[in-house]
Amino acid sequence: MKNGSTTKTTASKSAKGEAEEAGARVSADAQGSNGAGDTAEARSFIFLPPPRAEALSVPDPLNERGELVCTDETTLAPAQMLELYRWLQLTRLVEEKLVNLYRQTKVVGGVFRSLGQEATAVGTCYALRPADFITPLIRDLGAVLVKGIRPREIFAQYMAKAWGPSEGRDLNIHFGDIERGFVGPISHLGDMIPVMTGIVLAARMRKKETVAVAYIGDGGMSTGAFHEGLNFAAVQRLPLVVVAEHNWYAYSTPTRKQCAVTNLADKAAAYGIPGYVVDGNDVVACYEVMKKAAEFARAGGGAVLIEAKTYRRKGHAEHDDQRYLPEGELEAWEKRDPLDRYQRHLISNGVATQDALDEITADVRREVEEDAAWAESSPMPEAEKAAYNVFDNSNVPPAFRPKVFGRGE
Repeated sequence: MKNGSTTKTTASKSAKGEAEEAGARVSADAQGSNGAGDTAEARSFIFLPPPRAEALSVPDPLNERGELVCTDETTLAPAQMLELYRWLQLTRLVEEKLVNLYRQTKVVGGVFRSLGQEATAVGTCYALRPADFITPLIRDLGAVLVKGIRPREIFAQYMAKAWGPSEGRDLNIHFGDIERGFVGPISHLGDMIPVMTGIVLAARMRKKETVAVAYIGDGGMSTGAFHEGLNFAAVQRLPLVVVAEHNWYAYSTPTRKQCAVTNLADKAAAYGIPGYVVDGNDVVACYEVMKKAAEFARAGGGAVLIEAKTYRRKGHAEHDDQRYLPEGELEAWEKRDPLDRYQRHLISNGVATQDALDEITADVRREVEEDAAWAESSPMPEAEKAAYNVFDNSNVPPAFRPKVFGRGE
């Protein structure tokens, strides 16, 4: 079987060894003047030579029948590989159920699917520690589920139910759970990069070995907030890993029309940090590249940029008919479906039989249907509750509409 779904931009070394070697170097730029005109004491900081990302230049991994599978180079145990399969199935089946609920007008707002790019979110998040933090995008439901959010919470959130995480105040995955290391995203793309930078800065000040992962799209990488956040993390050598999901479209704008580089990971060179290019449809490769990046960042190496080359097989949301797609492009990427290739991979390598995988899928279907029924049965929130918990009500009282002529209209 052919391997090599991941390309790294720096020399192959252990994360801790690389970080320690880099930390031993002292830059002359560490000297400067303070406000009183005295020369500041030179301090060591980690320096890495500016890397340059390389494109995927290796053949796709194929099984003995010439079918596309996943990389063989992995540290995953068989039980972990089956767990990954379950997370992939759970992600897809939850989204399929959401589409059904949306078409029944039971969903409030839109549905933003990750069809075709589930492996990026699931594989990268699975490589993290429970105490690590993530901030996903709307198409990173897989990472949210891996972090411990239950499908019933997702369904209730999408239906704006009282039992949902935000109790009807917001929609889709615009909520968070700090206890589970999940920082809710906002719609302003790029703005969560500085937020996650602040989280790992606070963790460092508290002597914690926390890694933060921020997911971003090819469009979001062109924002000023992305640059400001990643630049600060790079300069401070903070353990921030940015996963750039290169799915070829920012809404309907092709990447080539808003970004000049061939590989998004080429941008790592501007910040002096390592960059990786990985097959975002290979869940094993995504796991391995995040494991290496997290180990490097946690050991003191600083920020890392990972580009996952994948594809968004649905429109921006369910209302998007994708009329802007070139002929044949969608069909070509359907052949690289991350779930199908991983299933072939598990069977080809003797990790599981088709019957065993079918049993996992059936169990996931039961969970999805039970949780969807639970969410549907939950009540709608009381209108007055919308005023609570928008701010910290111990400091700021709830803001109600003022009474008009003595009435509460």
